[in-house]
Amino acid sequence: MIKIESTTLEQACKDAAAALECSASELIIEIVQSPSNGFMGLFKKSAIIVAAKKKQENRENKESKEKQAQTIAVKKEKPEYKPQEKRVQKTEPKKESKKPSHNIINDTIMPQSFVSMQDDDDYDMADINYTADYEEDEEEQKKESGSAKVFNAFEVAKKVQKEINELFAQICFKIDKIEVSAYDETTLLVEFKGEDAALLIGKEGYRYKALSYMIFNWINTKYQLQLRLEIAEFLKNQEESVARYLLGVCENVERDGRAQTKILDGVLIQIALKELRDKYPNKYVAVRSTREGLKFIIINDYHN
Repeated sequence: MIKIESTTLEQACKDAAAALECSASELIIEIVQSPSNGFMGLFKKSAIIVAAKKKQENRENKESKEKQAQTIAVKKEKPEYKPQEKRVQKTEPKKESKKPSHNIINDTIMPQSFVSMQDDDDYDMADINYTADYEEDEEEQKKESGSAKVFNAFEVAKKVQKEINELFAQICFKIDKIEVSAYDETTLLVEFKGEDAALLIGKEGYRYKALSYMIFNWINTKYQLQLRLEIAEFLKNQEESVARYLLGVCENVERDGRAQTKILDGVLIQIALKELRDKYPNKYVAVRSTREGLKFIIINDYHN
């Protein structure tokens, strides 16, 4: 408890709070004398107070009591948990799905004849299955050919040429008339030429890939034919690139009797497959896939 004298009561309270190191609201104040201005400067009085600091509860104890009260209130409002019986669902055994004849992504049939070469590392030869599967492929092809009409590329080339030119009539690029011819009985050759034809290839061949997907999906669905797409000699350049790459692969075959290519896809894997089968007619040359669906070619002797 302290006694404070000042010119006004307000100032006296401030001085008391400062002296006791607390706020004015935490003080207990008793006014001993109220201030007075007197008369003509005579009988002037100062403000005198007696102040003391209030006794406060320990804040930590107060906060813990509030938390306990809130916890009790939440427990009262929270309904009791009643365990439910677990329901056992009967699962039917999965039916094996028939392997599609073509890769399908986003409901679009993927062409077997295109793409760009990638610089992926070779895969471990020990993990490769070299067992020949030509008989299984032939049986599957017979089943598929029996369920759908197979067209001859020589018969439908002119019809496809008319349809594809109508399709690209409004394209913004300056291109010549699109030529369609039979590359062989089961494959159509579609050629884009002209001033802006090279622009249809795109950076790293992304437009070439898109056009190949679109055109292949159309002619394969409608005519069950394969596609060979040539745009401004892009395919020709790819063939030359594959031929140079296969020189090293052939060296491995001559030395070790077997080899494998790097990851290839699309046009490149079909080009490489044809070249290797022509070069090694007495060896097993087949396409294999990784767990991620990437494709490469293996060359090996047939197992007895």
